[in-house]
Amino acid sequence: MMESCKKERRPKDSPEERIILIGNPNVGKSVIFNYLTGKYVTVSNYPGTTVEVATGAMAAHGKKYQVVDTPGINSLIPMSEDEKVTRDILLKEPFTHLVQVIDAKNLRRGLLISLQLLEMELPFLTLLNMWDEAKSRGIEINLQNLSKHLGMPVLRAVATRRKGLEKIHENLRDQAPAPFSISYPEAIEAGVSRIVSLLPESPLSGRSLALMLLSGDQSLAGWLHRNLPEEMISRIEAICRETQVHFIDPVGYLINQVRLRKVDEILSQVMKSAKGLPITFSVTLGNLMIHPFWGIPILLSILFLTYEFVGVFGAQISVDFLEETVFGEWLLPPVTEFFHRVLPIPFLQELLIGPYGVLTMALTYAIAIVLPIVGCFFLIFGLMEDSGYLPRLAVMTNEIFKKMGLNGKAVLPMVLGLGCDTMATMTTRILDTEKDRTIVTLLLALGVPCSAQLGVILGMFAGLPILYLLIWATLIAGIIVIVGYLAARILPGESSDFILEIPPLRIPQLSNIAVKTLARLEWYLKEAVPLFILGTLFLFTLHQTKTLTLLERAATPLIVHLLGLPVKATEAFIVGFLRRDYGAAGLFVLAKEGALDSRQVLVSLVTITLFIPCIAQFFMMIKERGWKKTFYIAAVVFPIAFGVGGILNILLRFLGL
Repeated sequence: MMESCKKERRPKDSPEERIILIGNPNVGKSVIFNYLTGKYVTVSNYPGTTVEVATGAMAAHGKKYQVVDTPGINSLIPMSEDEKVTRDILLKEPFTHLVQVIDAKNLRRGLLISLQLLEMELPFLTLLNMWDEAKSRGIEINLQNLSKHLGMPVLRAVATRRKGLEKIHENLRDQAPAPFSISYPEAIEAGVSRIVSLLPESPLSGRSLALMLLSGDQSLAGWLHRNLPEEMISRIEAICRETQVHFIDPVGYLINQVRLRKVDEILSQVMKSAKGLPITFSVTLGNLMIHPFWGIPILLSILFLTYEFVGVFGAQISVDFLEETVFGEWLLPPVTEFFHRVLPIPFLQELLIGPYGVLTMALTYAIAIVLPIVGCFFLIFGLMEDSGYLPRLAVMTNEIFKKMGLNGKAVLPMVLGLGCDTMATMTTRILDTEKDRTIVTLLLALGVPCSAQLGVILGMFAGLPILYLLIWATLIAGIIVIVGYLAARILPGESSDFILEIPPLRIPQLSNIAVKTLARLEWYLKEAVPLFILGTLFLFTLHQTKTLTLLERAATPLIVHLLGLPVKATEAFIVGFLRRDYGAAGLFVLAKEGALDSRQVLVSLVTITLFIPCIAQFFMMIKERGWKKTFYIAAVVFPIAFGVGGILNILLRFLGL
């Protein structure tokens, strides 16, 4: 297994027994491993790989054990080197006891592995870790029923507090499990039967190995070549091809879907509730949210509610009250009068309470206009996170990204970009290839509005017919798809598969939502408001030095003639580089003052959404992708933004909109 372990591999009559820990990533296996082994630990690479595997010694009740902590997996049909190593340990290494560790609050994910272990005919102990977290979320699991379904002992534990771990050695199983099988489509079952008859002896059942081969598991090739003649291998490959002919979808996908349905069937009988939702209802609704047909109206309904709450309540009712009543009547008049009396210096008056004043512009924009909008958006975003809808949104949009040739994981930073593009740019590290990371960085810079900017945009569209919002959304989405499609074909490299954990659907905890929203508002006040002040000081300096007038004149061909906007809109695009939402807020103020008609609102918002990223995201791009790629991305984004905006302006004028 490891170099050090090869010497320790016991013969069959050795008194030392082996315990293999297996489970998904981040389920607490390492904590349990450390509890069992203490300081007697060896960590080294699995032969022929870069994957580290830990082993340790354990003694209990007069017996000696060797404990192995396998890499975290999502499936025993390997999609990564970690998963291949774990599968190979089960396939090649001798062991006595197997312990599967499951995150109790993500039981569905763990049961998918349980079913594969049962199909392998391996005895194992199931340990539901993080039981306290599951209980705090209202998740109730009937251990007796679950044990009955699996035919294996099931324990609950809180590994970080060492609760329940003392029962592990008492429940270790080494006898054969009860017969278990899942019924697959007839053609798959026929293929399994034909392959099983050709396979050599193995610690794993022939049925499970046949299902791996039908699923397209190429990692078994080496094992097959060591144990079978070429003629047999060719016959197995032919059976796999013949089985695939019966289906449009890949056989591996169909096998996984059947297993997931079996998992959901078990869940409906062992889980009583998840935050007040009956598990059957929770699973059904969660599946509907990612259904190719029903998922679309659910998605549109959620977007409509978001629009109503953020665009109408946040951007109209709340902004009107704060801007016109709180700031316009209660705060600014006495403050303005105070500075006129005690500070008779025109320059300082202009700096604090003038058209580009810190108090009259920066704080009014940041607190009265943007804060209520982003606050409402943060609240909605938190509800989506806590309910488990965000991963389902990623699944719903996955097919679009696949058409662009992107790794399916690209959905995650793109969705995170709706919160903050700067942080989303950093999370492109989760993508497997530099090509995918570059494309997603480009798309984030091009057309994914951060939550603060999106909130202001929704607020501006709230006063217009819904058609304008639909045009904006369709156009931005279309540009992202086209640019992604072209970039995927211009840039060299390959994409990898899309694997995403979908958590159970649950009723959000109001306390969690409140904490998340307040934390994000604190971030906004600490990080964004100073940039609003900096942007205002920048505009003030440009205004005092007459540079703003020169820039407005220089930008006239673009802003006025190409986009059809008033010259004053130049300010919004200049400060939009400092802070995206500040630029959108400038357009918001122009629209409220009547300086922009409905056509100009649409053109300006399309352009500023596609406009170059804010300065924070720009520096993050440099950090992640380097100066050269960042320059190329900016060189692509800038002409696209103004080119699309100009074409849209011409079309709207032609159509009379």
